[in-house]
Amino acid sequence: MKKGSIKIYVSMVLLIIIVAGFILMNLPKKDDGIIKVGYSADTLVIERWKRDRELFKQKAEAEGIQVIFHNANENNDTQVSQIKSLIEDDVDVLVIIPYDKDGISDVVNTAIDKGIKVISYDRLISNAPVDVYLSFDNYKVGESMASELLSETKGNYIIINGSPEDNNSSMFRDGYIETLQPFIDSNEVNVVKEVWADDWREAPAYEAVVDVLNEGTEVDAIIGANDHLADAAIRALSERGLAGKVFVAGHDADVSACQRIVEGTQHVTIYKPIDTIASEAVDIAIRLATGQSIESHDTIYNGYDVPYVKLDVISVTEDNILETVVKDGFHKYEDVFRE
Repeated sequence: MKKGSIKIYVSMVLLIIIVAGFILMNLPKKDDGIIKVGYSADTLVIERWKRDRELFKQKAEAEGIQVIFHNANENNDTQVSQIKSLIEDDVDVLVIIPYDKDGISDVVNTAIDKGIKVISYDRLISNAPVDVYLSFDNYKVGESMASELLSETKGNYIIINGSPEDNNSSMFRDGYIETLQPFIDSNEVNVVKEVWADDWREAPAYEAVVDVLNEGTEVDAIIGANDHLADAAIRALSERGLAGKVFVAGHDADVSACQRIVEGTQHVTIYKPIDTIASEAVDIAIRLATGQSIESHDTIYNGYDVPYVKLDVISVTEDNILETVVKDGFHKYEDVFRE
C-alpha cells in the first residue's frame, strides 16, 4: 500500500472511531437494562405532593424502574445539592418539582449538559431547556376558580396568590384575573385585597382576611391559590361567624377541602387527577430514557420553548363531588362525608 493511501486509511479509521465514540456517548443509557430516575421534590408536607410521590413510586416499581427520591424541605440550596447528588448517581432521567423556579436553573443545565433527561414536574423550571414540562392546565385552574365564584356572587373579592417562586402561581393568577377582568371593568367585582403567600404559607391568607374584616369591609368571595390558603381564609371567616356566608375557592381537592365543601364552608376546589400525572411522568421517563420522542401539542416559554404536556382539570362542588373525587377513588366516601 502506498504511503499516501496509508495516511488516508488511517485518517478514515480515526474519523470512524471519533464518530462512533460520539454516537455511543449520546445513546440512551442502557447499563444493566434498568432505567434509573432521580425524583427531586420541593416538599412532602402538603398532602398532594405525598400522593404524587407514592403514585409515581407504585407505577415506577411496576415498570421495573429504579427511583432515588429526595425531599428538599422547601430549601433551594438543599434541592441544588440533592440534584448534584443525583447527577453523580448517574441517573438517566430527573423528575423535578422545583422549590424555586429560578434557583435551580444552573444545576439543571449541568444535568442536561451531561446528557441526563429532565422532566419539569407540575412546576416550571426557568432558563433551562428541559425535555418536557408535564403539568395540568394551570390557566384553567385559575379560570375555573373564578368562574365558579362568579356564578354565585359578584361584589368584593379577596385574592390570595401562591408563592412567587412557583411559576404556577402566576399561571393560576392569569386564569382568574383574566376571567374577573370584565366584571372588574364594569364595577361588578371589586378586588379589595390581593396578597402573595411566600412558600405557600397560610399566615398571609389568614392575615389578609382578618385585615379586610377589621376595616369593616364586607367580603363576598375569596380565591385561595390552593386549598391550604383557602382553609386559612375560612378560619379567619369562622372567627367572625362568616364561614359558609362567603364563597371560597381553592384547588388540589385535598380531603379537608372536600370535607369543607360538604359542610358548606368552601364552595369549590379544583381536582387535578394526580394518578394521571404520576403515571404520565413514568411513561415519559421511559420514553426519554430509551430515546423515544415525546408527543406534545403545546409549548411553554421558560427562556426556551419547551414541550408542554398539559392535563385537564375538573371543578368540584357539592353538586358533583360524588361523581368526581369519590367515584375516581381519589378520596373515600367515608373520609369526605364525616359523621
